[in-house]
Amino acid sequence: AGLAAARALASAPVELVVVDQRNHHLFQPLLYQVATAGLSPADIAMPIRSILGRRMNTEVILGAVTGVDKANRRVLLADRPVRYDMLILATGARHAYFGRDDWERDAPGLKRIEDATAIRRRILIAFEQAEGTTDEAERRRLLNFVVVGGGPTGVELAGTLAEIARHTLRYDFRRIDPASARVRLVEADPRVLGSFPEALSRKAEAQLHKLGVEVLTGAPVAAIDREGVQIGKRYIRARTVLWAAGVAASP
Repeated sequence: AGLAAARALASAPVELVVVDQRNHHLFQPLLYQVATAGLSPADIAMPIRSILGRRMNTEVILGAVTGVDKANRRVLLADRPVRYDMLILATGARHAYFGRDDWERDAPGLKRIEDATAIRRRILIAFEQAEGTTDEAERRRLLNFVVVGGGPTGVELAGTLAEIARHTLRYDFRRIDPASARVRLVEADPRVLGSFPEALSRKAEAQLHKLGVEVLTGAPVAAIDREGVQIGKRYIRARTVLWAAGVAASP
């Protein structure tokens, strides 16, 4: 939203200042591709200065906003204030755990490049550790993947995880069959993609089943820990639990 506003004002008779705590613009809809090793971070991130560099009325500042002084019309950064006549706040969103922020340690969400690369490492290490262990129960846990949240991000993550296991890694291991990995998509509502028309929801679920994803709807999560996830009275042991169940406005 902030970048769109800056581009829309590029030819306006104004002096424009763009402030961001990161030096790149991230195309979030493709983050799941980075998390599942389909794309590199550079494919979905571009320097803000490169995007806005040819606009002579625009200045880009790298900095974290700590507050807004409305009375004196100043945006407060850690090292200095920036004066404004009109202010647009477009600070984005982060993942929400519905009051259970302690789950984030064991079920990371996906909103930043750092989140995506950490999830990618977690997924690939799970296969490596499954290859190395001789404990069959531990191997099953390592090859269990649970995605919590049946919205667009959760559906994409689960589907791509299944494709990785059954196709991308098919010939990479000797002691394990990656296709034996179980990918479960857990959704509290009666259907996945609840904000979409029901026909599209049904089609998406059918495609997930075709990919080998086990879809569990009407299944709210009760607890998440290092060993797995509790769904009602059922406990699923899983090495990798990923969170895609909600978003909250940036504080």
